[in-house]
Amino acid sequence: MRASLVFLAAFTAALSAGCNAARPPQAAPPGPAVPTAQALPPDGPGCAGAVARYRSVVDNDLSMGHVNRSVHAQISSEIAEAASACSSGQDGRALSLLRASKSRHGYPG
Repeated sequence: MRASLVFLAAFTAALSAGCNAARPPQAAPPGPAVPTAQALPPDGPGCAGAVARYRSVVDNDLSMGHVNRSVHAQISSEIAEAASACSSGQDGRALSLLRASKSRHGYPG
C-alpha cells in the first residue's frame, strides 16, 4: 500500500510539473505593415508640400491595398492637376483642387 501511495504522489508531482514547465517562446503573428521611409509624408511648405503629402498617402494606400489601381489613377490625375496649378503660382487653386479630391475620395482635410 505504501508503495502505491509513493507512486501516486510521484505521478501527481510529475503531472503538476508538466503544467508549470516553461514553454519555449512562440513567434508573434505578423502585425500591420510598418511604413517605410518612402511611405512617410514629405515635409514641405505651401501647395508643393500639400501635393507631395497627398501623393505620398495615396501611393502608400495603393501599396497596402487600401485603394485599387483605377481609383489610384483617378486620384493621381487630380493630384497632377493640382501640382500643375501649384507650379504655375496658383497656390489657392491647387489647395482647392486637393481639398476637393480628398473630399471626393474620403481623405481627411
